[in-house]
Amino acid sequence: MLSGTKEILLLTFILPVVILFIYALQLRLSKNKRRNAVFRRLGITNVDGKSLVGFFHPYCNAGGGGELVLWTAVAFLQRTEPNLVSVVYTGDTDATKDAIIGKVKARFNIDLSPDSLHFVFLKSRRLVEDSTWPVFTLLGQSLGSMILAWEAMHKLIPHIYIDTMGYAFTLPVVRMLGNIPRGAYVHYPTISTIMLERVKSRQAGYTNSGVISSSPIFSKGKLLYYRIFMYYYCQSLKEASFIMVNSSWTQAHVDAILKHTDTLLDSLHCLIPFKLPGSVGQTSSIETQIVYPPCETREMAQFPLKNRERVILSVAQFRPEKNHQAQLFAFYELLVQHPEYRSGPSAVKLVLVGGCRNAGDFSRVKGLRACVKDLKMEENVEFVVNAPYHEVLAWLARASIGLSTMVDEHFGVNIVEFMAAGVIPVTHASGGPLNDIVVPFEGRPTGYHATETLAFVEAMQTVLAMLKDEEIAMRSRARRWAVQRFSREEFEKGWEKSGWK
Repeated sequence: MLSGTKEILLLTFILPVVILFIYALQLRLSKNKRRNAVFRRLGITNVDGKSLVGFFHPYCNAGGGGELVLWTAVAFLQRTEPNLVSVVYTGDTDATKDAIIGKVKARFNIDLSPDSLHFVFLKSRRLVEDSTWPVFTLLGQSLGSMILAWEAMHKLIPHIYIDTMGYAFTLPVVRMLGNIPRGAYVHYPTISTIMLERVKSRQAGYTNSGVISSSPIFSKGKLLYYRIFMYYYCQSLKEASFIMVNSSWTQAHVDAILKHTDTLLDSLHCLIPFKLPGSVGQTSSIETQIVYPPCETREMAQFPLKNRERVILSVAQFRPEKNHQAQLFAFYELLVQHPEYRSGPSAVKLVLVGGCRNAGDFSRVKGLRACVKDLKMEENVEFVVNAPYHEVLAWLARASIGLSTMVDEHFGVNIVEFMAAGVIPVTHASGGPLNDIVVPFEGRPTGYHATETLAFVEAMQTVLAMLKDEEIAMRSRARRWAVQRFSREEFEKGWEKSGWK
């Protein structure tokens, strides 16, 4: 009886592995047929020496900073690697290839050739939507990304795979099904040691609600959940042969994650009779490379520095972590302290420019509009949703102050755009804006940092009350620094040195 039970348990573990092995083998045997079908569809008859580079980016049509990185990389490869075809795995099934290329041109002023670009449209993107997973969101989205990667590899296995949207759990799936070189461009770690510490110390925040932080039992449960998640996130990242990161802040966190160890989980992991992601108990030999996101600074650098309007500008997707509500509260407090800013020649306007990816984002904008109404700021606040590139540029040419309130912003392309356009940045004192972007240049400040509402108010008021000569000098310094450090050319140099090929 006992022997029979052992056999059943053994079969329970081994049979799925055997089925998976056969499935992966079948995919690998048919991969060249599928690759050649892509070449034929693009009109490429001679496939000798041709390769497919796959970019996993489920929201490629969103128009945010992550998409700027994706399309700049694709355009760079199209110009410099004639034997490569870029394949973008996306869940934007409501868009066509031509429509996506057109939006890239309108939003980022990037020209893409359709002749060396192919899209694989994925139907399971809902599995990575945060709305699909109201609880255990990190786990749900990560498991969902694995299923999405499974769908991607089932449809087409490229020669090289690059995750450009932060779905590290796709890497072991690609290794298992495709066994191809794989890497990642990390904008923001899915989990970090800071998040673990916040839960451990029971500190409330965006990733740790007050309901959790106020309960010792819930906090211990969440800490265990985060501990397990961190462990497998680390193992998944180790599947990459190269990792690019977008800032020193992200690099520090990713390096810490790659060095993360958990003796207990290592031991439990080794008891499982088949290989899970990563090299258990081994430290990572991967050297992360900082490749700052590209910013189109040349056109913005032509904007005049003088005679700016009294406009405070926010440019950010309407995602929850961007913390637009904090901007509204800071602006409200500015109007309270300076009622003359509500109307007349001294009037100040807050303009929120941003993209909406889905119904959740549109609902968030609706809530922000309601907040503006409640605070009686309708005459001083304007929303510009899903604006084309030329309209974003127009606002950058007019504004005086660029406002960003996101905590631990991984980089901040919008901040660089502010500076290149001559807009003085006021940002949260954390992440990329603090450590990489809004830093002294030529021994003088290039903008301001704040953490609390009143500090943001003070910084905005400092800019609004600046003497003209001092104001122009700061705008000029910020522009020179941004153009020098964060251009597309610098991004392309970094990408080429990253070891991606």
